[in-house]
Amino acid sequence: MNTNADLLKELRIDRNAAAQEPGPSRRGLWIGIGVALGLVALGAIGWKLFSGEDGLPVKTAPVAAIATGASGSASVLDATGYVVPRRIATVSAKVTGKVREVLIEEGMRVEAGQVLATLDPIDADSARALAVSQLEAARSQFGSVQAQLKEAEANANRLGQLVGQKLVSRQQYEQAIAARDSLRAQLLTSQRTAQVAADSLRIADNGVDNTIVRAPFAGIIIAKSAQPGEIISPAAAGGGFTRTGIGTIVDMDSLEVEVDVNEAYIGKVQPKMPVEATLNAYPDWKIPAEVIAIIPTADRSKATVKVRIALKQRDGRIVPDMGVRVSFLDNIKPTATAAPKAIGVLVPNDAVTLRTVDGNETDAVFVVDAGKATLTPVKLGEIRGEQRVVLSGLVAGETVISAPPAELKDGGAVFEKTED
Repeated sequence: MNTNADLLKELRIDRNAAAQEPGPSRRGLWIGIGVALGLVALGAIGWKLFSGEDGLPVKTAPVAAIATGASGSASVLDATGYVVPRRIATVSAKVTGKVREVLIEEGMRVEAGQVLATLDPIDADSARALAVSQLEAARSQFGSVQAQLKEAEANANRLGQLVGQKLVSRQQYEQAIAARDSLRAQLLTSQRTAQVAADSLRIADNGVDNTIVRAPFAGIIIAKSAQPGEIISPAAAGGGFTRTGIGTIVDMDSLEVEVDVNEAYIGKVQPKMPVEATLNAYPDWKIPAEVIAIIPTADRSKATVKVRIALKQRDGRIVPDMGVRVSFLDNIKPTATAAPKAIGVLVPNDAVTLRTVDGNETDAVFVVDAGKATLTPVKLGEIRGEQRVVLSGLVAGETVISAPPAELKDGGAVFEKTED
């Protein structure tokens, strides 16, 4: 039988054992942390499986072949510009007047001297009629004075004979001489008046001719600016009801190309240098051309120099203001026995990086193939604007990484970065 002492002993709490057992609250905390970490890991794995992206995001660019001309010459410089005409004119009348007739339309070909339009000739015709009347009056006056002079000369001659015979007085003879000389002066004046009237008539004829607008040279009409009934003036006038031209004509035989070349590369361009031009509208059509001149001034705002290029081929597809790309070709022509010169490929400037290969720092690029980046040493050539010539190590058609991240290693996994 248990005594009271034994019963008290059984009811006593063992504090050492209680201290060794973890409390329920701390055990729950550790369990919650473990579950959270597991969910994060599972989420990351699921995201990779769902998105299919594994590795570093990068931006890629294709490796481009260097353009060569039809003769095999290499392009030393590329530029863009526009087709421009050397002969272009907005045709207007020499006088202000109202348009009576317009004989042109856009796209129409005209010859030099062809009538393009006519103005209302009422004022010019009136001025010409007045000049004709003045000329007739001057000629009539000249004839009258000429007849009077003829009579005065005969009278003076007769009195000259009589004064010698003492049949008339000396005074009468001198009066006859004075009348003769006066008529001679009047005849000269009337002759000059008739000449002035004739000149006025020629000016009036020019005024009538100025109401006819003619083509200054042969070309194509590219703009029709006036309509019958409008007022046209060779100088700009106030208001919006006065035209300054009938139309615009372009000499298609004077078309050429103007390009802006960065002043840092203008030393590569020389007069008579062969050029290959490609219109943006016809990318497969290579047009032979050559450098006409390098304009000896620079545009400080764009740091460029303008170059004029002559097109050696004429075609109706070439029209003013077309965009064009040109390649300045090497003057050296390859011979039949010479081996073709390796000219390399083009990559973006930022694709080239300095990395350690076999213990040495060298120029290299990362080539992308099947989602892997391969570090490839290259031999570099010249810089062409935003591109760099690679002489060896790459072939056209490969894909390289632009601005490769510093943490990217040889053989690292990459994926194409998409623009947001």
